[in-house]
Amino acid sequence: MTETIITAPAGQAGDSGIHDPLELGFPAGLQGRLLYWIAVAFSLYQIAIAAHIVNLSSQVQRALHLGFLLLLCFPLLALLNNRGKAGITLSWIAAALGVVAAGYQWIEYVPLMMRSGAINQVDIVIGIIILITVFAAAWVVMGPALPIVSGVFLIYALFGQYFPGPLATRGYDLAQVMEQMSFGTEGIYGTPLYVSATYIFLFILFGSFLEKAGMIKLFTDVSLGLVGHRQGGAAKVSVVSSGLMGTISGSGVANVVTTGQFTIPLMKSFGYRAAFAGGVESTASMGGQIMPPVMGAVAFIMAETLGIAYVEVVRAAIIPAILYFASAFWMVHLEAGRTNLRGMLESELPSALNALREGWYLILPLAVLVYLLFSGYTPLFAGTVGLALTMMLILGASAALGLPSQVMKIIFWIGLGLIASSFMKFGNNALWFGITVLLIWNVISQGGRGTIRQVIDSLADGAKTALPVGIACALVGVIIGTMTLTGAANTFGLYIVSVGKGSLFLSLVLTMVTCLILGMGIPTIPNYIITSTIAAPALLELGVPLIVSHMFVFYFGIMADLTPPVALACFAAAPIAREKGLKISFEALKIAAAGFVIPFMAVYTPALMLQNGGPLTDAIGFLPAVAYIVAKCVLVIGLWGLAVIGWLDRHLTIWERLLATSAAFLLIAAYPIADAMGFVLTALFVFIWKRKLLA
Repeated sequence: MTETIITAPAGQAGDSGIHDPLELGFPAGLQGRLLYWIAVAFSLYQIAIAAHIVNLSSQVQRALHLGFLLLLCFPLLALLNNRGKAGITLSWIAAALGVVAAGYQWIEYVPLMMRSGAINQVDIVIGIIILITVFAAAWVVMGPALPIVSGVFLIYALFGQYFPGPLATRGYDLAQVMEQMSFGTEGIYGTPLYVSATYIFLFILFGSFLEKAGMIKLFTDVSLGLVGHRQGGAAKVSVVSSGLMGTISGSGVANVVTTGQFTIPLMKSFGYRAAFAGGVESTASMGGQIMPPVMGAVAFIMAETLGIAYVEVVRAAIIPAILYFASAFWMVHLEAGRTNLRGMLESELPSALNALREGWYLILPLAVLVYLLFSGYTPLFAGTVGLALTMMLILGASAALGLPSQVMKIIFWIGLGLIASSFMKFGNNALWFGITVLLIWNVISQGGRGTIRQVIDSLADGAKTALPVGIACALVGVIIGTMTLTGAANTFGLYIVSVGKGSLFLSLVLTMVTCLILGMGIPTIPNYIITSTIAAPALLELGVPLIVSHMFVFYFGIMADLTPPVALACFAAAPIAREKGLKISFEALKIAAAGFVIPFMAVYTPALMLQNGGPLTDAIGFLPAVAYIVAKCVLVIGLWGLAVIGWLDRHLTIWERLLATSAAFLLIAAYPIADAMGFVLTALFVFIWKRKLLA
């Protein structure tokens, strides 16, 4: 599989221009090939589980998922980072321990249930091994931040009786803590790992197959054709293409290093500053986590945690996601006007219509996925069908090339379409039957084996991409386990409620700051889980609708990846932009300003997230409230862009920018008097701007 097996130059794994070593392919040599096939086996196992070809208990399924993660993680990262013979040997030992721990959960599944509450010494040893390997894997994959935070929570679970004041616990012995963390479904094997072992992995695999099939090229060509010729077209291409990528990939950093490889150099070549180009790509890519239908992994965890249909999460996210990307689009438009950056020559750009004509079939799996999600089917079923359809398209396109005439090709595609659509009556088995036939066809046809290699590469890449997400989901279980065991969430929640009795706004600011601080090096998933466990119940008690409170912490978990000093997405863009990550993050903050405004407006007026409740809905009705808050939010985004960039067909004076800022802040609040003052200041700004423009 030479397409993905490459060798990192000795000593340069961290300086190869790729922020994450996992963006490199599988290493060369025997060990690299072994890891490649382990990754393929991992993906096949997950597909077999999703398609109910293999049926295991939920606990065993989670344990095997974690076992695969640990088996793949340690040696792969050691090889990619050139850790030397001793480091690689140690990594295989750690991987073996992870497999032993997973196997123990499988073999001892029934006995462990029977001795629940009274685990033995072997159980304790295995529990400690699980904890050590998960902590070590997280450190290897994503650095020290999350393991340190999780370690603090673990220490609290073990020694909470020695903490001061209201933080003191009654104390728990080692066996009780190990049972909580390493067995059952309250700790490492909790809801986040369950979601990783089902929905998340499947959707990551779905995105991997679509990327291999050419979806990135389709998105890029459509974006170039639509907006490339307009003012600041290069940056607008970045916003549109990253927004489209967000429909199939929920990873912000992954979006940066895929679309960013094309869009950042393109923006720089048309005159955008390197820091601004990196900031545009980082902002647009992070928005992928809130862009339906796939969104980020957090959306699946949120649906599972709240016990609601995934489509409800999508419904709450759709308007804010559109507004987020509209804001980024508006910012790059203003920056292009301020610096007089023109679009690309229309004659040199691909046609969006032609791109869709040539690659329309790639959209079919995504369209079916959206239909199934909105029709009430589970994300697991929808993801399985979407993945199977994508595999059928890739294999079918290869098989059709060998047909002698156009008529036979048309008959072939009609027949394949009938087989694909038959899943509505016969279930997934119809799809897997079609895939099996196509696999055999490609094996015996000329050129078909190359397509099979592409499918296998997609399986391997999907498993590799899932590593950071899966391991983060496992480790964050330690935090949830501590919260459940000690009731620590109540302490912080009571504090937020006490603050909120005086000012809901202060409670929201406190929650936002908590999200941003935790986000300094911690991925969005654990950030969301920690803050939603602590803060979301408190916001609910203050009258904020449940899904809005969870979306509030979700948004600021995303914004943390753009916020200095860590700003993971910006540092991922840094080597591509050839600029300091800190400079990029400050530019990203300006571009992503709407990301800070929208959650606050949604809390005061839940209609922005298509939720009932709030004074405005009670006063004028649901649909008028939605229309009003969307229009007001668009106005706020517009004013904030003018204040930040300082341009609207001419350079704005400092007083005009201050006036726009004041109007925007007044419109964020949900009070009639504040709205009236905001509209008056907006009208005053327009009057002054127009008068000077015509002078």
